[in-house]
Amino acid sequence: MSKFKEIYKSKLIPLEKMPDLLQSDSDVIVAQCASEPQGCMSVFHLAKERVRDVKVFSVLTLKPYEFYMKPEMKGHFELCSWFHAPGSRKAIKEKTGTVTYVPNMLHNAASDRMKVRRPHMFVGTCTPPDGKGFVSLSLGITYEKDILEAAEVVVLEVNDKLPRTFGDTQVHVSQVDYFVEYSQNPPAIPKPQPDEAAMKIGRHIADLIEDGSTIQLGIGEIPNAAALMLRDKKDLGVHTEMMVDSMMELYDMGVITNQKKSIHKGKFICTFAMGSDKLYEWLDNNPAVEFLRGSYVNDPSVVRQNSKMVSINTCMMIDFTGQVASEGIGTRQYSGTGGQSDTAVGAIEGLDGKGKSIIACRSTAKDGTISTIVPVLPAGTGVTLHRSNTDYVVTEYGSVRLTGRTVRERTELLISIAHPDFREELRKQAEEIGYL
Repeated sequence: MSKFKEIYKSKLIPLEKMPDLLQSDSDVIVAQCASEPQGCMSVFHLAKERVRDVKVFSVLTLKPYEFYMKPEMKGHFELCSWFHAPGSRKAIKEKTGTVTYVPNMLHNAASDRMKVRRPHMFVGTCTPPDGKGFVSLSLGITYEKDILEAAEVVVLEVNDKLPRTFGDTQVHVSQVDYFVEYSQNPPAIPKPQPDEAAMKIGRHIADLIEDGSTIQLGIGEIPNAAALMLRDKKDLGVHTEMMVDSMMELYDMGVITNQKKSIHKGKFICTFAMGSDKLYEWLDNNPAVEFLRGSYVNDPSVVRQNSKMVSINTCMMIDFTGQVASEGIGTRQYSGTGGQSDTAVGAIEGLDGKGKSIIACRSTAKDGTISTIVPVLPAGTGVTLHRSNTDYVVTEYGSVRLTGRTVRERTELLISIAHPDFREELRKQAEEIGYL
């Protein structure tokens, strides 16, 4: 047995023993999305009788884990979410008292929390160690590597089904305190199928993207529709927070080449990946994709270095002045800021003067009963993107550019791409508050 295998074996503990490592009054940071340590998180609640005030920080928690879904866990565990998911939203609705939101800009999420206190524990996932004693953090290092290096205790859930990826994902077994083995297919999500409205929005987005652009593209109906409309483009590059199926598909078509990029030429740059099993298979041992830390990838000063950078994000609502609400309406927190502000600001500050930030949304919500373009955001609504940083806005009725425009001009432009059923009323409201 090699020295590295001996080190690994000496640090291996049974899954049911993992909760013994949790301590009261501490911060536990877990890996996000497809890197979520689902085995470990499914047993956190077993420590309930001996721990209090354990704050578990996470992004887009994929399962309704017992440690935060049950009211009796209040006082013992609290899920501190940088980005809500269905489980955390359900817990908030049911008033379990076990979930809260952490306002953040994604590239600073980890460093901001570490200014409060040092994390006691990091729990992530990794591949089995290779012959040199290195594991790969695989599908994400948005904040994971930064936290791993700062935490008092590092626990990695070893999953032999994870792809081995490149970039800054490698960690030596000597840097880890405990390993837990838990084999499962990485969490996959179905590819969204865009409807007619999403396809129209995607077409308007594609019209704004030039050949040779570097793009940031998320997941969902609208981003997927935009990707479908990019099939005739040439020499696109990718510098993105999230690696998704559509990027793989455009690469295989020859649309994405990464050859016109001004930095990291020839490479996909991302912080995490989430998609289908096919995507995970494609990422395995693929040198074309580099996973780098979110503190670097999402830093606006780095994003702005890309040539013809285009940031494509979606929102829930936008007001006449250009304030963008992408994470919630009123006091209801639906998701989170994510990297929207990071990439939007970086794109419009592009060094070549050709960067674009695109905010896309459907013109209506709740089955067409309300307009997503409004005079004023509802009271309590968090502003995800400051109006000074709102560039292009796209609905199924067209695209407009707000940069440099007055409030009066912005109001006229936004009404022009609002749903026709609401334009007359929106104009009356604009006149009443003095915008027109």
